Amino acid sequence: MTDRHESGHHGTTPGPCLNDVLALLDMRSADFARLEAVGAWGISFAGYRHIKLGAVLEGACWVETEGASPVRAVEGDCYLLGNGRPYRLSSDPAVPAQPSGDVFAGFREGDTVRVGPSDGLVDSVVAGCGFHLDAANAAVLLDVLPPLVHVPAESDQAGAIRTALSMLRQETAVPKIGSLLIVERLAHIVLVQVLRSYVEAQGPTGRAWLTALADPAIGTALSLMHQFPARPWTVPELAARSGMSRSHFAARFSDLVGTPPLEYLATWRIRSAARELRTGNPTVAALAARYGYGSESAFSHAFKRVIGMAPGRYHRQARLP
Repeated sequence: MTDRHESGHHGTTPGPCLNDVLALLDMRSADFARLEAVGAWGISFAGYRHIKLGAVLEGACWVETEGASPVRAVEGDCYLLGNGRPYRLSSDPAVPAQPSGDVFAGFREGDTVRVGPSDGLVDSVVAGCGFHLDAANAAVLLDVLPPLVHVPAESDQAGAIRTALSMLRQETAVPKIGSLLIVERLAHIVLVQVLRSYVEAQGPTGRAWLTALADPAIGTALSLMHQFPARPWTVPELAARSGMSRSHFAARFSDLVGTPPLEYLATWRIRSAARELRTGNPTVAALAARYGYGSESAFSHAFKRVIGMAPGRYHRQARLP
């Protein structure tokens, strides 16, 4: 059984894999803000529920969060904070921090917020954007990211980000017609570039699907599974498509991804089914048949194990406004 035309899989690149994951996560941006800082300052944040992207547009700031060493981010740097951990931005770690609720009181999306003396020259400008993910599938990305991802402006991977940051700086400095829409699109571009930079910088040794994309053979197998989850893949077939022997492929996949190939595929199938429930009205019986389950009860049991709730309940919650 196939769900797309599949001829010519040899040479499949891992690029679509990240696209498929982000589509699965139903990623939406929200709470974009531009922070202008003057003098000595510090702000403590409770943490965004899923992912927080930040970019230093001018000057510098310190970024601190649980489980990571403090980072001094300078103009052109980007950072990513995941999984709702509290974090802190400041001119210096020694400066006492104000709660973000006080600094951002009365804030509306797209506003510029100023911290520090009102009559001083701006020392630093930081743009921040939160990203909300489908709660049931958020772990696909959050569980494979470190507490803090930092992409320095001078890194080899940062070149493609500079143009987007330049446009972000312009659109947030003097908002115009359609600026919020442009800023949202730019934030998505920067997020994908940061994830791509993280993969390239880490290499394939992170024992997670995200870093395994850096390995051409395993990245190919992941892309095939992600693009065609309903196909009854076997380890020998995936190995052949990846240009490896069966034993070598199985061992390398488990080593780089952290789970065996067919176990990973089974989980991805359920997450793909969850996306169908979120975006359409398929029956449980139709999903069970499409993804190779012998019965509705077997599918429902697997769905609840991966997603945390029964398919019917997930569908009802996902359709709520």
